[in-house]
Amino acid sequence: MEYRKTVVKKYPKTPSKQTSENRYWKEFKSPILIKEYGSIPSIYFSPVAPHDFVVTSSTRVQVYSAKTHQPKKTISRFKDLAYSGSFRHDGKLIVAGDATGLVQIFDVNSRAILRTFREHKMPVHVTKFAKNNQHLMSASDDKTVRIWDIPTESSVNVFEGHDDYIRSGVVSDDNPNLVLTGSYDQTVKLWDMRQDDCVMTMQHGAPVESILMFPGGGAVVSAGGPHVKVWDLLSGGRCLQSLSNHQKTVTSLSFNGSASRLITGSLDHQVKVYNVQDYQVVHNLKYPAPILSLGLSPDDSHLVVGMANGLLSIRQRQLKSSEKAAKLQTQEFMQAGGYKYFMRGQANFPGTPRNKQQTTPEQHSLLQEDFTVERIRRKRLAKYDRYLRSFEFTKALDEALKSGNPPIVVSMLQELLHRDALKPAIAGRDDVSLEPLLRFLMRYVHNPRYTNLLVDTVDLVLDVYHNVFGQSPLIDQLVLQLRQKVAGEIQLQRDLLQTIASLDMLFARSVMDSSASQMVSADA
Repeated sequence: MEYRKTVVKKYPKTPSKQTSENRYWKEFKSPILIKEYGSIPSIYFSPVAPHDFVVTSSTRVQVYSAKTHQPKKTISRFKDLAYSGSFRHDGKLIVAGDATGLVQIFDVNSRAILRTFREHKMPVHVTKFAKNNQHLMSASDDKTVRIWDIPTESSVNVFEGHDDYIRSGVVSDDNPNLVLTGSYDQTVKLWDMRQDDCVMTMQHGAPVESILMFPGGGAVVSAGGPHVKVWDLLSGGRCLQSLSNHQKTVTSLSFNGSASRLITGSLDHQVKVYNVQDYQVVHNLKYPAPILSLGLSPDDSHLVVGMANGLLSIRQRQLKSSEKAAKLQTQEFMQAGGYKYFMRGQANFPGTPRNKQQTTPEQHSLLQEDFTVERIRRKRLAKYDRYLRSFEFTKALDEALKSGNPPIVVSMLQELLHRDALKPAIAGRDDVSLEPLLRFLMRYVHNPRYTNLLVDTVDLVLDVYHNVFGQSPLIDQLVLQLRQKVAGEIQLQRDLLQTIASLDMLFARSVMDSSASQMVSADA
Protein backbone atom coordinates (compact mmCIF):
# COMPACT_ATOMS: atom_id res chain seq x y z
CA MET A 1 0.00 0.00 0.00
CA GLU A 2 1.40 3.39 -1.01
CA TYR A 3 2.19 5.82 1.81
CA ARG A 4 0.12 9.02 1.75
CA LYS A 5 2.03 12.19 2.48
CA THR A 6 1.14 14.39 5.41
CA VAL A 7 -1.50 16.84 4.29
CA VAL A 8 -0.34 20.35 5.15
CA LYS A 9 -3.40 22.40 5.92
CA LYS A 10 -3.64 25.63 3.96
CA TYR A 11 -4.86 28.60 5.94
CA PRO A 12 -6.31 31.73 4.30
CA LYS A 13 -3.64 34.33 3.61
CA THR A 14 -3.74 37.46 5.67
CA PRO A 15 -4.01 40.65 3.63
CA SER A 16 -0.64 42.24 2.96
CA LYS A 17 0.21 45.80 2.00
CA GLN A 18 3.07 44.50 -0.11
CA THR A 19 1.89 44.14 -3.70
CA SER A 20 3.86 43.26 -6.80
CA GLU A 21 3.57 46.92 -7.82
CA ASN A 22 5.11 48.08 -4.54
CA ARG A 23 7.90 45.54 -4.81
CA TYR A 24 8.64 46.71 -8.37
CA TRP A 25 8.91 50.40 -7.49
CA LYS A 26 10.93 49.64 -4.37
CA GLU A 27 13.57 48.18 -6.68
CA PHE A 28 14.54 51.79 -7.41
CA LYS A 29 17.05 51.76 -4.58
CA SER A 30 19.97 53.74 -3.20
CA PRO A 31 18.89 57.28 -4.05
CA ILE A 32 21.85 59.50 -4.89
CA LEU A 33 21.39 63.13 -3.82
CA ILE A 34 23.36 65.77 -5.72
CA LYS A 35 23.27 69.46 -4.86
CA GLU A 36 22.84 71.68 -7.93
CA TYR A 37 23.44 75.43 -8.21
CA GLY A 38 19.73 76.32 -8.07
CA SER A 39 16.25 74.87 -8.32
CA ILE A 40 15.78 72.20 -11.01
CA PRO A 41 12.82 73.03 -13.28
CA SER A 42 13.56 70.46 -16.00
CA ILE A 43 14.79 66.86 -16.43
CA TYR A 44 14.78 65.13 -19.81
CA PHE A 45 16.06 61.67 -20.81
CA SER A 46 17.75 60.88 -24.09
CA PRO A 47 15.55 58.62 -26.25
CA VAL A 48 18.59 56.55 -27.29
CA ALA A 49 20.73 54.23 -25.16
CA PRO A 50 22.42 54.53 -22.73
CA HIS A 51 19.69 57.09 -21.93
CA ASP A 52 21.72 59.90 -20.43
CA PHE A 53 19.62 62.74 -19.03
CA VAL A 54 19.89 66.52 -19.24
CA VAL A 55 19.33 68.58 -16.10
CA THR A 56 18.58 72.31 -16.30
CA SER A 57 19.47 74.36 -13.24
CA SER A 58 20.47 77.99 -12.75
CA THR A 59 22.34 79.10 -15.91
CA ARG A 60 23.64 75.62 -16.64
CA VAL A 61 22.47 72.74 -18.80
CA GLN A 62 24.23 69.54 -17.70
CA VAL A 63 24.23 66.10 -19.31
CA TYR A 64 24.44 63.35 -16.68
CA SER A 65 25.72 59.88 -17.45
CA ALA A 66 23.21 57.11 -16.79
CA LYS A 67 26.10 54.79 -15.85
CA THR A 68 28.21 56.94 -13.53
CA HIS A 69 25.48 59.39 -12.39
CA GLN A 70 28.00 62.21 -12.81
CA PRO A 71 27.91 65.21 -15.19
CA LYS A 72 29.69 64.30 -18.45
CA LYS A 73 28.93 67.58 -20.25
CA THR A 74 28.23 71.04 -18.86
CA ILE A 75 26.83 73.78 -21.11
CA SER A 76 27.08 77.24 -19.57
CA ARG A 77 26.36 79.49 -22.53
CA PHE A 78 23.39 81.33 -20.99
CA LYS A 79 23.74 84.60 -19.12
CA ASP A 80 20.42 84.20 -17.31
CA LEU A 81 18.36 81.33 -15.88
CA ALA A 82 18.06 78.39 -18.29
CA TYR A 83 14.90 76.34 -18.81
CA SER A 84 13.65 73.19 -20.51
CA GLY A 85 16.81 71.51 -21.75
CA SER A 86 15.72 68.59 -23.97
CA PHE A 87 17.29 66.12 -26.41
CA ARG A 88 16.54 65.68 -30.08
CA HIS A 89 15.11 62.24 -30.91
CA ASP A 90 18.52 60.94 -31.99
CA GLY A 91 20.20 62.20 -28.80
CA LYS A 92 22.79 64.28 -30.69
CA LEU A 93 21.45 67.80 -30.08
CA ILE A 94 20.10 69.71 -27.09
CA VAL A 95 17.82 72.74 -27.11
CA ALA A 96 17.14 75.09 -24.19
CA GLY A 97 15.67 78.51 -23.51
CA ASP A 98 16.46 81.16 -20.92
CA ALA A 99 14.90 84.01 -18.94
CA THR A 100 15.78 86.64 -21.59
CA GLY A 101 13.78 84.88 -24.34
CA LEU A 102 16.82 83.33 -25.99
CA VAL A 103 16.61 79.81 -27.49
CA GLN A 104 19.78 77.91 -28.42
CA ILE A 105 20.64 74.53 -29.95
CA PHE A 106 23.84 72.79 -28.85
CA ASP A 107 25.84 69.86 -30.09
CA VAL A 108 26.02 67.28 -27.29
CA ASN A 109 29.61 66.22 -27.95
CA SER A 110 31.30 69.57 -28.62
CA ARG A 111 28.85 71.78 -26.66
CA ALA A 112 29.05 74.25 -29.55
CA ILE A 113 26.13 76.60 -30.27
CA LEU A 114 24.64 75.50 -33.58
CA ARG A 115 21.53 77.70 -33.83
CA THR A 116 20.21 80.78 -31.99
CA PHE A 117 16.62 82.05 -31.99
CA ARG A 118 15.89 85.52 -30.55
CA GLU A 119 12.28 86.52 -31.34
CA HIS A 120 10.75 85.82 -27.92
CA LYS A 121 10.52 88.85 -25.63
CA MET A 122 10.12 87.10 -22.27
CA PRO A 123 11.39 83.91 -20.55
CA VAL A 124 11.10 80.71 -22.59
CA HIS A 125 10.04 77.79 -20.37
CA VAL A 126 9.26 75.28 -23.13
CA THR A 127 11.54 74.02 -25.92
CA LYS A 128 10.98 70.75 -27.78
CA PHE A 129 12.23 69.18 -31.02
CA ALA A 130 9.73 67.87 -33.55
CA LYS A 131 10.08 64.25 -34.61
CA ASN A 132 10.99 65.26 -38.18
CA ASN A 133 14.19 66.96 -36.88
CA GLN A 134 13.42 69.97 -39.10
CA HIS A 135 11.31 71.98 -36.70
CA LEU A 136 11.52 73.21 -33.14
CA MET A 137 8.75 74.37 -30.83
CA SER A 138 9.19 77.02 -28.15
CA ALA A 139 6.67 78.65 -25.81
CA SER A 140 7.22 81.76 -23.73
CA ASP A 141 5.84 84.01 -21.03
CA ASP A 142 5.11 86.46 -23.86
CA LYS A 143 2.00 84.27 -24.49
CA THR A 144 3.21 83.05 -27.89
CA VAL A 145 4.06 79.63 -29.27
CA ARG A 146 6.61 79.60 -32.08
CA ILE A 147 7.52 76.88 -34.56
CA TRP A 148 11.05 77.35 -35.89
CA ASP A 149 12.65 76.09 -39.06
CA ILE A 150 16.00 74.88 -37.79
CA PRO A 151 18.11 75.24 -40.98
CA THR A 152 17.05 78.88 -41.59
CA GLU A 153 16.66 79.96 -37.92
CA SER A 154 13.30 81.58 -38.75
CA SER A 155 9.84 81.09 -37.26
CA VAL A 156 7.33 79.47 -39.61
CA ASN A 157 4.35 79.63 -37.23
CA VAL A 158 3.40 82.00 -34.43
CA PHE A 159 0.37 81.03 -32.31
CA GLU A 160 -1.13 83.75 -30.11
CA GLY A 161 -4.21 82.26 -28.47
CA HIS A 162 -3.16 82.09 -24.80
CA ASP A 163 -3.86 84.92 -22.34
CA ASP A 164 -1.12 84.18 -19.80
CA TYR A 165 2.31 82.59 -19.38
CA ILE A 166 2.88 79.33 -21.27
CA ARG A 167 4.79 76.89 -19.06
CA SER A 168 4.29 73.48 -20.75
CA GLY A 169 4.08 72.02 -24.23
CA VAL A 170 4.72 68.96 -26.40
CA VAL A 171 4.97 68.13 -30.09
CA SER A 172 3.11 65.00 -31.16
CA ASP A 173 5.43 62.11 -32.06
CA ASP A 174 2.79 60.59 -34.34
CA ASN A 175 1.89 63.79 -36.21
CA PRO A 176 4.63 66.47 -36.14
CA ASN A 177 2.08 69.08 -37.31
CA LEU A 178 0.25 68.91 -33.96
CA VAL A 179 1.45 70.94 -30.97
CA LEU A 180 -0.07 70.96 -27.49
CA THR A 181 0.49 73.75 -24.95
CA GLY A 182 -0.63 74.48 -21.40
CA SER A 183 -0.83 77.96 -19.92
CA TYR A 184 -1.42 79.83 -16.70
CA ASP A 185 -4.70 81.00 -18.27
CA GLN A 186 -5.93 77.52 -17.11
CA THR A 187 -6.32 76.15 -20.63
CA VAL A 188 -4.73 73.42 -22.72
CA LYS A 189 -4.72 74.21 -26.44
CA LEU A 190 -4.11 72.05 -29.48
CA TRP A 191 -2.48 73.72 -32.49
CA ASP A 192 -2.00 72.55 -36.08
CA MET A 193 0.96 73.97 -38.02
CA ARG A 194 -1.21 73.91 -41.14
CA GLN A 195 -3.69 76.35 -39.54
CA ASP A 196 -3.32 79.74 -37.90
CA ASP A 197 -5.87 79.35 -35.11
CA CYS A 198 -6.29 76.99 -32.19
CA VAL A 199 -7.85 73.66 -33.11
CA MET A 200 -9.12 72.67 -29.66
CA THR A 201 -9.26 74.19 -26.16
CA MET A 202 -9.63 72.29 -22.87
CA GLN A 203 -10.39 74.06 -19.58
CA HIS A 204 -8.21 72.58 -16.85
CA GLY A 205 -9.48 74.86 -14.09
CA ALA A 206 -6.07 75.86 -12.69
CA PRO A 207 -2.76 77.20 -14.08
CA VAL A 208 -1.32 74.34 -16.16
CA GLU A 209 2.18 73.29 -15.11
CA SER A 210 2.80 70.18 -17.23
CA ILE A 211 1.21 68.19 -20.06
CA LEU A 212 1.78 64.80 -21.67
CA MET A 213 0.42 63.16 -24.80
CA PHE A 214 -0.30 59.45 -24.85
CA PRO A 215 1.38 57.39 -27.61
CA GLY A 216 -0.92 57.50 -30.61
CA GLY A 217 -2.03 61.06 -29.80
CA GLY A 218 -5.58 60.12 -28.81
CA ALA A 219 -5.42 61.32 -25.19
CA VAL A 220 -3.68 64.05 -23.20
CA VAL A 221 -2.76 64.43 -19.52
CA SER A 222 -2.58 67.89 -17.92
CA ALA A 223 -1.43 68.92 -14.45
CA GLY A 224 -2.30 72.13 -12.64
CA GLY A 225 -3.16 72.91 -9.05
CA PRO A 226 -3.59 69.68 -7.07
CA HIS A 227 -5.40 68.06 -9.99
CA VAL A 228 -4.36 65.83 -12.88
CA LYS A 229 -6.84 65.52 -15.76
CA VAL A 230 -7.03 63.17 -18.73
CA TRP A 231 -8.57 64.46 -21.97
CA ASP A 232 -9.86 62.54 -24.99
CA LEU A 233 -8.84 64.42 -28.14
CA LEU A 234 -10.78 62.09 -30.43
CA SER A 235 -14.08 63.12 -28.82
CA GLY A 236 -13.38 66.84 -28.98
CA GLY A 237 -11.45 67.32 -25.74
CA ARG A 238 -13.80 65.54 -23.33
CA CYS A 239 -12.44 65.07 -19.78
CA LEU A 240 -12.09 61.34 -19.06
CA GLN A 241 -10.59 61.45 -15.57
CA SER A 242 -9.88 64.01 -12.87
CA LEU A 243 -7.37 62.90 -10.23
CA SER A 244 -6.86 64.76 -6.97
CA ASN A 245 -4.51 62.63 -4.90
CA HIS A 246 -1.96 65.40 -4.25
CA GLN A 247 -2.31 68.07 -1.58
CA LYS A 248 -0.43 70.81 -3.45
CA THR A 249 0.31 71.84 -7.02
CA VAL A 250 1.34 69.03 -9.37
CA THR A 251 4.39 70.30 -11.25
CA SER A 252 5.59 67.40 -13.40
CA LEU A 253 4.35 64.37 -15.32
CA SER A 254 6.03 61.37 -16.91
CA PHE A 255 5.18 57.98 -18.40
CA ASN A 256 7.06 54.74 -17.97
CA GLY A 257 8.54 53.09 -21.05
CA SER A 258 5.31 51.35 -22.09
CA ALA A 259 3.00 54.25 -21.05
CA SER A 260 1.14 51.86 -18.75
CA ARG A 261 2.01 53.92 -15.66
CA LEU A 262 1.68 57.66 -15.08
CA ILE A 263 4.12 59.29 -12.65
CA THR A 264 3.34 62.65 -11.05
CA GLY A 265 5.45 64.96 -8.89
CA SER A 266 4.12 67.72 -6.66
CA LEU A 267 5.06 70.53 -4.29
CA ASP A 268 3.76 68.32 -1.46
CA HIS A 269 7.06 66.34 -1.70
CA GLN A 270 5.23 63.33 -3.13
CA VAL A 271 5.74 61.26 -6.28
CA LYS A 272 2.73 59.10 -7.12
CA VAL A 273 2.43 56.26 -9.62
CA TYR A 274 -0.92 55.62 -11.34
CA ASN A 275 -2.11 52.61 -13.31
CA VAL A 276 -3.53 54.13 -16.51
CA GLN A 277 -6.14 51.38 -16.79
CA ASP A 278 -8.13 52.56 -13.77
CA TYR A 279 -6.05 55.59 -12.63
CA GLN A 280 -5.59 54.20 -9.14
CA VAL A 281 -2.47 55.08 -7.16
CA VAL A 282 -0.30 51.97 -7.03
CA HIS A 283 2.77 53.42 -5.32
CA ASN A 284 3.94 56.53 -3.51
CA LEU A 285 7.41 58.01 -2.91
CA LYS A 286 8.33 60.71 -0.39
CA TYR A 287 11.06 63.30 -1.05
CA PRO A 288 12.68 65.86 1.27
CA ALA A 289 11.66 69.00 -0.67
CA PRO A 290 9.00 70.31 -3.12
CA ILE A 291 9.32 68.60 -6.50
CA LEU A 292 9.67 70.70 -9.65
CA SER A 293 10.60 68.08 -12.24
CA LEU A 294 10.94 64.35 -12.75
CA GLY A 295 11.85 61.86 -15.43
CA LEU A 296 11.76 58.09 -15.90
CA SER A 297 14.21 56.60 -18.40
CA PRO A 298 12.77 54.86 -21.49
CA ASP A 299 14.15 51.51 -20.28
CA ASP A 300 12.57 52.02 -16.81
CA SER A 301 15.93 51.79 -15.05
CA HIS A 302 16.33 55.34 -13.66
CA LEU A 303 13.94 57.62 -11.77
CA VAL A 304 15.33 61.16 -11.48
CA VAL A 305 13.64 63.92 -9.48
CA GLY A 306 14.58 67.62 -9.30
CA MET A 307 13.57 69.68 -6.25
CA ALA A 308 13.07 73.34 -5.42
CA ASN A 309 16.03 73.43 -3.03
CA GLY A 310 18.46 72.33 -5.76
CA LEU A 311 18.62 68.65 -4.77
CA LEU A 312 18.76 66.11 -7.59
CA SER A 313 17.66 62.60 -6.60
CA ILE A 314 18.73 59.64 -8.77
CA ARG A 315 17.25 56.20 -8.12
CA GLN A 316 18.35 53.18 -10.15
CA ARG A 317 16.77 49.78 -10.70
CA GLN A 318 18.86 46.87 -11.95
CA LEU A 319 17.32 45.43 -15.10
CA LYS A 320 17.04 41.66 -15.21
CA SER A 321 18.67 39.83 -18.10
CA SER A 322 15.31 38.42 -19.21
CA GLU A 323 13.85 41.93 -19.22
CA LYS A 324 16.71 43.26 -21.34
CA ALA A 325 16.39 40.39 -23.81
CA ALA A 326 12.63 40.87 -24.14
CA LYS A 327 12.97 44.59 -24.81
CA LEU A 328 15.78 44.03 -27.31
CA GLN A 329 13.76 41.38 -29.15
CA THR A 330 10.73 43.68 -29.29
CA GLN A 331 12.81 46.54 -30.67
CA GLU A 332 14.43 44.35 -33.32
CA PHE A 333 11.16 42.71 -34.30
CA MET A 334 9.27 45.97 -34.68
CA GLN A 335 12.02 47.91 -36.43
CA ALA A 336 10.63 48.66 -39.90
CA GLY A 337 12.91 47.53 -42.71
CA GLY A 338 14.78 45.01 -40.56
CA TYR A 339 15.15 41.32 -41.33
CA LYS A 340 12.86 40.22 -38.50
CA TYR A 341 10.21 42.72 -39.59
CA PHE A 342 9.96 41.19 -43.08
CA MET A 343 10.24 37.61 -41.75
CA ARG A 344 7.42 38.01 -39.23
CA GLY A 345 4.76 35.31 -39.60
CA GLN A 346 7.03 32.93 -41.54
CA ALA A 347 7.29 29.24 -40.68
CA ASN A 348 9.46 28.33 -37.68
CA PHE A 349 10.53 31.95 -37.19
CA PRO A 350 11.09 32.93 -33.54
CA GLY A 351 8.10 34.79 -32.23
CA THR A 352 5.61 33.17 -34.62
CA PRO A 353 2.69 31.55 -32.77
CA ARG A 354 2.92 27.77 -32.79
CA ASN A 355 -0.48 27.31 -34.38
CA LYS A 356 0.59 29.58 -37.25
CA GLN A 357 3.83 27.78 -38.08
CA GLN A 358 3.85 25.60 -41.15
CA THR A 359 5.28 22.07 -41.19
CA THR A 360 7.01 20.11 -43.91
CA PRO A 361 5.53 16.74 -45.04
CA GLU A 362 8.28 14.92 -43.13
CA GLN A 363 7.46 16.85 -39.96
CA HIS A 364 3.76 16.23 -40.50
CA SER A 365 4.29 12.47 -40.76
CA LEU A 366 6.40 12.48 -37.63
CA LEU A 367 3.72 14.38 -35.79
CA GLN A 368 1.12 11.84 -36.88
CA GLU A 369 3.04 8.59 -36.41
CA ASP A 370 5.47 9.19 -33.54
CA PHE A 371 4.37 9.13 -29.94
CA THR A 372 6.12 9.45 -26.62
CA VAL A 373 5.46 7.25 -23.61
CA GLU A 374 4.76 9.48 -20.65
CA ARG A 375 7.22 9.03 -17.83
CA ILE A 376 5.63 8.74 -14.42
CA ARG A 377 7.55 10.77 -11.90
CA ARG A 378 8.00 9.30 -8.49
CA LYS A 379 6.73 11.45 -5.68
CA ARG A 380 9.58 12.38 -3.38
CA LEU A 381 8.68 12.44 0.29
CA ALA A 382 9.81 15.16 2.62
CA LYS A 383 12.23 14.07 5.32
CA TYR A 384 9.60 14.32 8.06
CA ASP A 385 7.28 12.10 5.97
CA ARG A 386 10.01 9.49 5.59
CA TYR A 387 10.45 9.37 9.37
CA LEU A 388 6.69 9.25 9.86
CA ARG A 389 6.40 6.34 7.44
CA SER A 390 9.03 4.50 9.52
CA PHE A 391 7.11 5.28 12.75
CA GLU A 392 10.01 7.42 14.04
CA PHE A 393 7.67 10.01 15.52
CA THR A 394 10.24 12.00 17.50
CA LYS A 395 12.47 12.51 14.45
CA ALA A 396 9.43 13.38 12.31
CA LEU A 397 8.43 16.14 14.74
CA ASP A 398 12.03 17.40 14.90
CA GLU A 399 12.23 17.66 11.10
CA ALA A 400 8.93 19.52 10.96
CA LEU A 401 10.26 22.00 13.55
CA LYS A 402 13.45 22.47 11.52
CA SER A 403 11.41 23.52 8.47
CA GLY A 404 10.40 26.73 10.26
CA ASN A 405 7.02 26.57 8.51
CA PRO A 406 4.15 26.88 11.05
CA PRO A 407 1.50 25.10 8.88
CA ILE A 408 3.85 22.11 8.49
CA VAL A 409 4.53 21.90 12.23
CA VAL A 410 0.84 22.23 13.09
CA SER A 411 -0.10 19.61 10.48
CA MET A 412 2.52 17.24 11.92
CA LEU A 413 1.17 17.74 15.46
CA GLN A 414 -2.34 17.07 14.15
CA GLU A 415 -1.19 13.91 12.36
CA LEU A 416 0.61 12.64 15.48
CA LEU A 417 -2.51 13.36 17.54
CA HIS A 418 -4.63 11.32 15.12
CA ARG A 419 -2.16 8.43 15.34
CA ASP A 420 -2.16 8.67 19.16
CA ALA A 421 1.59 9.28 18.85
CA LEU A 422 1.87 12.86 20.08
CA LYS A 423 2.89 11.88 23.62
CA PRO A 424 5.62 9.43 22.45
CA ALA A 425 6.95 12.12 20.09
CA ILE A 426 7.19 14.65 22.93
CA ALA A 427 8.43 12.38 25.72
CA GLY A 428 12.03 11.37 26.34
CA ARG A 429 13.66 14.63 25.30
CA ASP A 430 16.55 16.44 26.89
CA ASP A 431 16.68 20.23 27.26
CA VAL A 432 18.36 20.68 23.85
CA SER A 433 15.71 18.78 21.87
CA LEU A 434 12.82 20.19 23.94
CA GLU A 435 13.86 23.82 23.37
CA PRO A 436 12.68 24.13 19.68
CA LEU A 437 9.24 22.76 20.60
CA LEU A 438 8.82 25.15 23.52
CA ARG A 439 9.94 28.12 21.42
CA PHE A 440 7.42 27.21 18.72
CA LEU A 441 4.62 26.89 21.28
CA MET A 442 5.56 30.18 22.91
CA ARG A 443 5.58 31.98 19.55
CA TYR A 444 2.32 30.69 18.07
CA VAL A 445 0.10 29.66 21.00
CA HIS A 446 -1.82 32.96 20.77
CA ASN A 447 -2.41 32.63 17.01
CA PRO A 448 -6.17 31.97 16.62
CA ARG A 449 -5.51 29.58 13.73
CA TYR A 450 -3.47 27.21 15.89
CA THR A 451 -4.63 27.97 19.45
CA ASN A 452 -6.86 24.92 20.02
CA LEU A 453 -4.24 22.39 18.99
CA LEU A 454 -1.29 24.18 20.60
CA VAL A 455 -3.05 24.59 23.95
CA ASP A 456 -3.57 20.81 24.03
CA THR A 457 0.10 20.35 23.13
CA VAL A 458 1.19 22.71 25.94
CA ASP A 459 -0.92 20.73 28.43
CA LEU A 460 0.71 17.52 27.26
CA VAL A 461 4.23 18.99 27.56
CA LEU A 462 3.52 20.21 31.09
CA ASP A 463 2.02 16.82 32.02
CA VAL A 464 5.06 14.91 30.71
CA TYR A 465 7.82 17.13 32.11
CA HIS A 466 6.35 18.64 35.29
CA ASN A 467 8.50 16.34 37.45
CA VAL A 468 11.79 17.57 35.94
CA PHE A 469 11.16 21.32 35.91
CA GLY A 470 13.85 23.14 37.88
CA GLN A 471 16.74 21.07 36.53
CA SER A 472 17.43 23.16 33.41
CA PRO A 473 17.56 26.99 33.65
CA LEU A 474 16.92 27.29 29.90
CA ILE A 475 13.74 25.19 29.95
CA ASP A 476 12.53 26.90 33.14
CA GLN A 477 12.95 30.31 31.49
CA LEU A 478 11.05 29.21 28.38
CA VAL A 479 8.21 27.77 30.46
CA LEU A 480 8.04 31.02 32.46
CA GLN A 481 7.86 33.07 29.23
CA LEU A 482 5.15 30.76 27.90
CA ARG A 483 3.17 31.21 31.10
CA GLN A 484 3.49 35.01 30.90
CA LYS A 485 2.37 35.00 27.28
CA VAL A 486 -0.67 32.88 28.04
CA ALA A 487 -1.52 35.08 31.01
CA GLY A 488 -1.22 38.20 28.86
CA GLU A 489 -3.51 36.68 26.23
CA ILE A 490 -6.09 35.78 28.87
CA GLN A 491 -6.01 39.33 30.26
CA LEU A 492 -6.42 40.73 26.74
CA GLN A 493 -9.48 38.54 26.18
CA ARG A 494 -10.98 39.74 29.47
CA ASP A 495 -10.39 43.38 28.51
CA LEU A 496 -12.03 42.76 25.14
CA LEU A 497 -15.06 41.18 26.79
CA GLN A 498 -15.41 44.18 29.13
CA THR A 499 -15.13 46.57 26.19
CA ILE A 500 -17.77 44.65 24.24
CA ALA A 501 -20.08 44.68 27.25
CA SER A 502 -19.63 48.46 27.66
CA LEU A 503 -20.38 49.02 23.99
CA ASP A 504 -23.50 46.85 24.23
CA MET A 505 -24.73 48.99 27.14
CA LEU A 506 -24.11 52.20 25.19
CA PHE A 507 -25.90 50.88 22.12
CA ALA A 508 -28.86 49.70 24.21
CA ARG A 509 -29.06 53.11 25.95
CA SER A 510 -28.97 54.93 22.61
CA VAL A 511 -31.80 52.73 21.28
CA MET A 512 -33.90 53.42 24.39
CA ASP A 513 -33.32 57.19 24.13
CA SER A 514 -34.24 57.11 20.43
CA SER A 515 -37.46 55.21 21.17
CA ALA A 516 -38.39 57.61 23.99
CA SER A 517 -37.84 60.67 21.77
CA GLN A 518 -40.01 59.14 19.06
CA MET A 519 -42.81 58.50 21.58
CA VAL A 520 -42.62 62.10 22.86
CA SER A 521 -42.79 63.49 19.34
CA ALA A 522 -45.77 61.22 18.57
CA ASP A 523 -47.64 62.43 21.68
CA ALA A 524 -46.95 66.05 20.76
